[in-house]
Amino acid sequence: MDTQQYIESGILEEYALGILSDAERSEVERLAAIHPEIRHELDAIVMGLDAYAEAHSLTPPADMRERVLAGWQQAIHAQDSEKSTTPVVPMTAASTVTPPPVAATLPPVSTPAPEPVVRPITTAPEPISTQAPARGFGWLMAASVALLLSLGGNYMLYNRWQHTQSELFAVQNEQARFAATQQASQKTLTTQRQELAVLRDERFRHVTLAGTPAAPTAKARVLYNPATRAVYVDVRSLPKPPAGKQYQLWALDQGKPVDAGVLAAATAAGEELQQMKDITSAQAFAMTVENIGGSPTPTLSTMTVVGNI
Repeated sequence: MDTQQYIESGILEEYALGILSDAERSEVERLAAIHPEIRHELDAIVMGLDAYAEAHSLTPPADMRERVLAGWQQAIHAQDSEKSTTPVVPMTAASTVTPPPVAATLPPVSTPAPEPVVRPITTAPEPISTQAPARGFGWLMAASVALLLSLGGNYMLYNRWQHTQSELFAVQNEQARFAATQQASQKTLTTQRQELAVLRDERFRHVTLAGTPAAPTAKARVLYNPATRAVYVDVRSLPKPPAGKQYQLWALDQGKPVDAGVLAAATAAGEELQQMKDITSAQAFAMTVENIGGSPTPTLSTMTVVGNI
């Protein structure tokens, strides 16, 4: 597994942001437990996100809770004190104003008696001691609202940042997938061009390898260039080798077998043309089934295909 490509795919960032499915999260945790480099990168990403969130968070003052509670209590006491200390003055005759007596030396004047003037009685002014706490409580309330608004704004900004990061990771993943697909396509195209050039090169001799009694339907082809000593194998049909085994090509020179290399699984399945070891001289080619990695001498009982030049 290419751990670097897996790290650069962006799936670790998606895991840290919590946007993966349960199956994907389990796969990430499994690979992180197996590969230390994946675990190290995952821990670094999680720590980076935590540090960002902590750096952009706001911590209220240590005494804010006590100040808010004190403000509430003072406001409640002020209201109770106002209700208990406000005087209630009844309307009495003493509250009316009578005109001053007329001097005895003046003759009586027949004027109508003035009507009594009743002055309205207002409530007592609010005590000064209750106004200051009210103003302090109002300041605390304003500070609390401002703090809540600030926290809410930070929360919204953090959520938007997370959304933007998720979109960025998605775009990067899509770009990585596109680049990988394009690279694979380019590699396939290059390989096909090379194979086509070999097939069209008239200097190569095409040697047909027919199946033996052990595998009658097996068929392969060897392309051999005596001038450059280059050898290519093109499998048409081969039985799947047993577990722990693979096919090995042999060049027969004056009856002696010469190792020409082992076949890759894709080559044995007929998916690609494989270049083998250079052969100086050969009059025939054959394939046997050997242990993984090949054998210094062929196992003749497992010979699958053979053909003369």
